[in-house]
Amino acid sequence: MGSALSANQLDMLLARGHQSALLANILVRTQRMLEAARSDDWPVVTILEKKRSQLVKQCFSEPVPPENTEIFSEALAIMLHMNEELVALLNEAKQDAAVKHSEDKHSHQAIGHYLETKSSNT
Repeated sequence: MGSALSANQLDMLLARGHQSALLANILVRTQRMLEAARSDDWPVVTILEKKRSQLVKQCFSEPVPPENTEIFSEALAIMLHMNEELVALLNEAKQDAAVKHSEDKHSHQAIGHYLETKSSNT
C-alpha cells in the first residue's frame, strides 16, 4: 500500500468484517479531512475530526484479529501519512493567520494614527 487510499484497499478492508469496516470509514474520513484542509476549510476538518475520533475509539476498543494485523498496519501507515500532511497544513494555516493578524493590527494602528493626525489638524 502506498500513501494514497485506493478503492481496492477499501474493498479489502470492508470484506474483513465490522472492525475493518470501521477502519475503512476512518481512512475515508481522514482523506476528506485532508481534502478540506487543502481547500482551507478548517470548520469542515473540525467536524470530520470529531466523528473520526469516535470511530477510532470504537475501532480499537477490541484487539485486532491476527489475520488482520498486516492490512491494519498498512492502513494505519496511510492514515499516519495523511495526518502528517494535515498537521503540516494546519501549521501553515496558523502561520498565515498570525501574519494576517499582525498585518491587520498594523493597519489598525496606521488608521488610528491617521485619524489622530487628521483631527488634530482641523
